[in-house]
Amino acid sequence: MISPVIIYFIIFSYIPMPGAYIAFVDYNIGKGIFGSNFVGLKNFEFLVKTGDLWRITKNTLLYNLAFLALTNISQVAFAIMISEIKSRWFKKLSQSIILLPHFISMVIVGFFAYNFFNFNHGFINTILTNFGLAKHDFYSDQGIWKYIIVFFKLWASTGYGMIIYLAAITGISSEIYEAAELDGATAWQKIRCIVVPLLKPTFILLFLFGLGGILKGSFDLFYNLIGNNSVLYKQTDIIDTFVFRSLVGQFNFSQGAAVGFYQSLFGLILVLTVNAIVKKIEPDSALF
Repeated sequence: MISPVIIYFIIFSYIPMPGAYIAFVDYNIGKGIFGSNFVGLKNFEFLVKTGDLWRITKNTLLYNLAFLALTNISQVAFAIMISEIKSRWFKKLSQSIILLPHFISMVIVGFFAYNFFNFNHGFINTILTNFGLAKHDFYSDQGIWKYIIVFFKLWASTGYGMIIYLAAITGISSEIYEAAELDGATAWQKIRCIVVPLLKPTFILLFLFGLGGILKGSFDLFYNLIGNNSVLYKQTDIIDTFVFRSLVGQFNFSQGAAVGFYQSLFGLILVLTVNAIVKKIEPDSALF
């Protein structure tokens, strides 16, 4: 039964691995990957000198750390709240409403954001105009977009992760709750002393999985919200959007591959390091 999964990873993850060699050559389509001139670390050197590597790494790390922390906290909070709802139909309705944004395309989200923040006919600026206030050019304001992006990420991701935590809460033995009730524990005390501690292994596991992709940004989210607006690149440009522009706009395959190689290597080292720390502190919660 696991053979289709193994075949999938061999075809799409292991066979393409030699393509990482593009990061170390001046890639020429006519000569091919291994026929192109070897340039060593020149592609990485260019990124370091221009400052692009530091900028996109910083943005990607900060955004993903915010995503990782805030989404996990919101997922735990919503899972606990949903589990405490007594009405069965209202619980299912609430769960469905929170989960729905996960299935909405980021293209639609980008369209929604544009109609909301557009300078000429956007919803917010229309309201400001009706109240006699000056319009605000959101698409020229670098500082505000980090909050907008984090908001949309939370909106889209909370529902899916909530299901995982909700399943963990459902798996908690009813005998533990009964023992707590006999001791006179309130609902809040049961959440604080039973639910939250028992969710810790799930939280750590999901956190470690999230760290593996901490340098892999949500390309669909960033690109559909920001697009090719160079005014906002300083605050919103991440590794994935930078690689996309290198390939599509400049046809610089070598530079894009160099950033992708750096991204994967950094993620691997980070996961191994954090897993080693977790293994020493709490061995049962480590990945391996």
